[in-house]
Amino acid sequence: MPKISTRKEEKIKESILHFLFQESPKALFTCKIAQELARDEEYMKKLLIELEIKNFIISVKKNPKGKDYSRRIRWRLHSKVYEAYKNFNSDDNINQKFIIDSRIL
Repeated sequence: MPKISTRKEEKIKESILHFLFQESPKALFTCKIAQELARDEEYMKKLLIELEIKNFIISVKKNPKGKDYSRRIRWRLHSKVYEAYKNFNSDDNINQKFIIDSRIL
């Protein structure tokens, strides 16, 4: 399988953030995100973990009743990223792309 370029990988990460922003405040399972973006679940999990390390998203490892998931993880946007994204979309820059940048945190 050919390697995906860094630039394309960043675009996929932007798509993940945009999808999580649209679905906010819900936390979504990896399989739902992968299905929506038409990508492999293992590859999406790798990208989601990278975004979590950069503090763009937060993993939710417990169900609504407080029990730990044995194999599943849900994901949601970090509150600071949500606010930055919301402010970005409310400005006149709606037609510009939201670029992943650790400076927003």
